[in-house]
Amino acid sequence: MATGRTHRPATRSRGIPEATVARLPLYLRALTALSERSVPTVSSEELATAAGVNSAKLRKDFSYLGSYGTRGVGYDVEYLVYQISRELGLTQDWPVVIVGIGNLGAALANYGGFASRGFRVAALIDADPAMAGKPVAGMPVQHTDDLEKIIQSNGVSIGVIATPAGAAQQVCDRLVAAGVTSILNFAPTVLSVPDGVDVRKVDLSIELQILAFHEQRKAGEEADAVAATAADAAASPADAVATPAPAAHGDAGADVDAADRKGPDGDVPAVMPA
Repeated sequence: MATGRTHRPATRSRGIPEATVARLPLYLRALTALSERSVPTVSSEELATAAGVNSAKLRKDFSYLGSYGTRGVGYDVEYLVYQISRELGLTQDWPVVIVGIGNLGAALANYGGFASRGFRVAALIDADPAMAGKPVAGMPVQHTDDLEKIIQSNGVSIGVIATPAGAAQQVCDRLVAAGVTSILNFAPTVLSVPDGVDVRKVDLSIELQILAFHEQRKAGEEADAVAATAADAAASPADAVATPAPAAHGDAGADVDAADRKGPDGDVPAVMPA
């Protein structure tokens, strides 16, 4: 089985913009779902909708892969799955180590989607001596004392850090020194790495804070809308006083006018003129 150390993605991917690379997994996920339903072809509009992008951007992204589809037919689903998988380097086996087997690390170890996407968890590593040898996701946890030996013996180039923030940089330094060149960081801290090492940071608290911002903004917009509606209602009351119609000429008008001027006794005006 080939490993991440001896194989790299197709050289053509070097000319693909980073923004496009970031969208390729979205396309692959949508295409995989279509493939599982035995859908043979898909239009750019349908695939763009499934991936959450616009169709013009999708067609531009696929042009970097040399895939343009067929007018009136669309894209071949299976071929696109192969193309994108090849560009992402998923047609080979990538051994991965997870360092920090707390709640999050254990959850990552138990995630079943790694193997189907080209990744093999080669080792689980933790600094707690009580964890050594304990099975997690069917694998025994190994102590950090053996980190370098584990990485070298398994040809690991991708490391996952799920430790507390205070330990993350030290773990990162040891991973890099042992030969790891790509790191997925779940620790709530920014890692310092040398040139040539790629770091992707996943911070769940930041994502939740961003969602909280949007919720607060939506609540503010709703409050503004309610206030505006109340202001409109106050400016235009429903029970406005009607303006009396002018008196008609003639006897009928005179009788009405006279009746309006009568006081409680009928003949005397209720209010005497000054």
